[in-house]
Amino acid sequence: MLLATFPDAREGRPADRRAVERVHAPEYLDALASLREPAWIDGDTIASETSWEAALLAAGCAIEAAESGDFALVRPPGHHATPVRGMGFCLLNNVAVAARHMQAEHGVERIAIVDFDVHHGNGTQDAFAADDSVLYASLHQSGIYPGTGAVGEGGATTVNVPLRAGASDDEWLDAFVRHVEPAVARFEPGLLLVSAGFDAHEEEDLYLVDMHVTDNGFRELAQRCAALAPRIGAVLEGGYNLTTLPRLVSAALEGFSRESVTAG
Repeated sequence: MLLATFPDAREGRPADRRAVERVHAPEYLDALASLREPAWIDGDTIASETSWEAALLAAGCAIEAAESGDFALVRPPGHHATPVRGMGFCLLNNVAVAARHMQAEHGVERIAIVDFDVHHGNGTQDAFAADDSVLYASLHQSGIYPGTGAVGEGGATTVNVPLRAGASDDEWLDAFVRHVEPAVARFEPGLLLVSAGFDAHEEEDLYLVDMHVTDNGFRELAQRCAALAPRIGAVLEGGYNLTTLPRLVSAALEGFSRESVTAG
């Protein structure tokens, strides 16, 4: 569906092992790379003999999006993957790999990550909890998977904004303005990366998820993200309604004011 909507999307390149080792433990990567048949990574995440290739391609697309200011349309998503394990459909933490790449290879000293997936990005929080060179700010529904994301979790540069069930555009945008914008402004990042999840949309149907963000809500969230740093890149996280997802990505692209996408 996404590739049909964006026929000009270019195919990305896989990340190399060095890039993903900046985030993930070698032992975990070895286990993922050695799979020769389907296996459960956790209770809802399965991987197979082709998953290593797919995960490297997703991480590589995230790197390219960070470098070029584009939107990486990838599967598997990444923000639940911790440095030592995959979970929540996520195998490698794409946005974290991209952030570390930009620091190591391009000298970007301060990076902010804004995550508006309906689920908290526990893996991204874990990756940077002890690192004051990366700010992680997450808007998410309170009390659902993965059970993290309370105010005060993480380090000094973690900003968790849990929202009550049933919240709509006004509440999401108000929370963004009151909590995310001032935190990012104080941090003064050279680059903003967005974990762009669309599963808070009003037409999603996920277990325990009860959010009512509209197309226009995502467009404005993206627009506000784009105003927070001189450079921006985005990576797809959640969003599982195949009818609405292409439309929501288009709305976000309008907000980001970017026309280029990278697919993996």
